[in-house]
Amino acid sequence: MLLWFGSTRLLGRGRTLLRDPVKRICVNMSSSSPSGKRLRVLVDMDGVLADFEGGFLKKYRARYPEEPFISLEDRRGFWVSAQYGQLRTDLCEKAMSIWESKDFFIDLEPLPGGVEAVKEMAQMENTDVFICTSPIKHYKHCPFEKYAWVEKHFGHDFLEHVILTRDKTLITGDILIDDKPDILGVEAKPTWEHVLFTACHNKHLQTSASQKRLLSWSDDWRTVLDSKRQAGS
Repeated sequence: MLLWFGSTRLLGRGRTLLRDPVKRICVNMSSSSPSGKRLRVLVDMDGVLADFEGGFLKKYRARYPEEPFISLEDRRGFWVSAQYGQLRTDLCEKAMSIWESKDFFIDLEPLPGGVEAVKEMAQMENTDVFICTSPIKHYKHCPFEKYAWVEKHFGHDFLEHVILTRDKTLITGDILIDDKPDILGVEAKPTWEHVLFTACHNKHLQTSASQKRLLSWSDDWRTVLDSKRQAGS
């Protein structure tokens, strides 16, 4: 989990990013009402809340109008750069240059219904919701813009519910809603149940009978949370 302390400021507003972050997050994550155990939901950002694929394709075609591109219908595999590299070797670097550029992440449009769903989750009884996202290694713009995107669409207070990590298996939770089919890391058996969020690159994949999938935010995500809550009670 990445927490910024002290005098770190966001968007030049003259406000600290988090007020007493450890104390307040620990209270949110551990307290429970008499009615039952708290459910901790981790929600991925790119491809789940923010339209990474659509934003990438738009900016790629604008910057490289003469180069071949891959339509959303033809996207296969989680790594965009890998599929572009299969078209032509140098296109891998060109693809990466798009999301390494300033304003890429902050300009991403929200996926339909995602912001509203997460806000509703956060208001549910005995439910803690965190946006759990992996920043790219080219860190000049990405971490700042991810925080800025959350503030833009969820408000300043929701910044306390942002987790930036390169390894999501280390984060404790009950459910992780994520579009990446295989989430690997240090922990071979993470505490969370992976709910696959459907994206253009994974819609063709067959999931196991035990794995849950959300087709979109119009799908019945409330039942997914309820079933997990009942299983843990």
